[in-house]
Amino acid sequence: MSFAPDEIRRSYAACHRVCRRSGSNFPVAFLLLPREKRKAMDALYAFMRHSDDLADDPQSDRSPADALRDWRRALDEALMDPAPGADANCWSVCRSGATGILPVPNVGQVAKGPPGRQIGNLPHGTGETPVAPEVAAGILPALADTVRRFAIPPEHLYAVLDGVERDLVPQRFQAFDELAGYCHLVASAVGMACICIWGHRGPEALPPARSAGLALQLTNILRDVKEDAARGRVYLPLDDLAACGYSIDELRSGVVNAAFHRLMALEIDRAEQFYREAAELPRWLHPDGRPIFGLMTATYHALLNEIRRRPGDIFLRRIRVSRPKKLWIAARSALFSR
Repeated sequence: MSFAPDEIRRSYAACHRVCRRSGSNFPVAFLLLPREKRKAMDALYAFMRHSDDLADDPQSDRSPADALRDWRRALDEALMDPAPGADANCWSVCRSGATGILPVPNVGQVAKGPPGRQIGNLPHGTGETPVAPEVAAGILPALADTVRRFAIPPEHLYAVLDGVERDLVPQRFQAFDELAGYCHLVASAVGMACICIWGHRGPEALPPARSAGLALQLTNILRDVKEDAARGRVYLPLDDLAACGYSIDELRSGVVNAAFHRLMALEIDRAEQFYREAAELPRWLHPDGRPIFGLMTATYHALLNEIRRRPGDIFLRRIRVSRPKKLWIAARSALFSR
């Protein structure tokens, strides 16, 4: 679909307002990017934010499933006959990475398709302000322009919708491979869209980008264990709970015992491995992308360290990184990541 220049300009302004009012820390990191890439990240974030809102905070009498189906159709129309933009190499590399370079356990091909497929969810429970319905329609012209200009494969956007829809029913994952497939939909696919905007060199960027998504999403899952359990969602693999001798009932009741500490140590060590793998990404990123990637991963890694220090606190309060720590991380990322 073609959008008029004025419509695209207004859409970017609407996406920026969504970011500014969201209450999230992510848009602050966008300030580390040049203006055009910052605008593109605004559009991508606004799309992700509204997609998540439709599952967790429906804005009308429609069911979340119906709202997401309509949103998917609107995305279909906005991206109709998309053409690669300035970096067509990114388009071809990322498209091959979605189905070839990166195996996605138990998910299948994350490609554009008809509504109604099973999918997953973005990080939730953040207290962010939902996108108003009248604003949502204004997001898509900027998103379509961003997809075209930065050659973002639409597969990544549809994977996110798949993830959001999958979370409409309570989640259970028997083995970690199943959880990894879910994390690909809701986090790694986002990361692979982001690196198209930031700029990267070749397919070598894709495996560490996927690992970064896994690391951040696992950190979110550990932080949100209490809130997720209250919603009937248990993301930690059932095999891991059984191996550590910890039950779902204990999880729901917030029991902190030796089995709980074994479980947390297992999951934290797994997340640490993905952070180590993600540390390879900056060498493949354009210099523009290194500071924002450094800021995001360092902030989430600091959050994981807070959880490691006092794992039982996840049942008592929402674990956060202190403001002075965030400022220090931001300064370090701005000064040294280049």
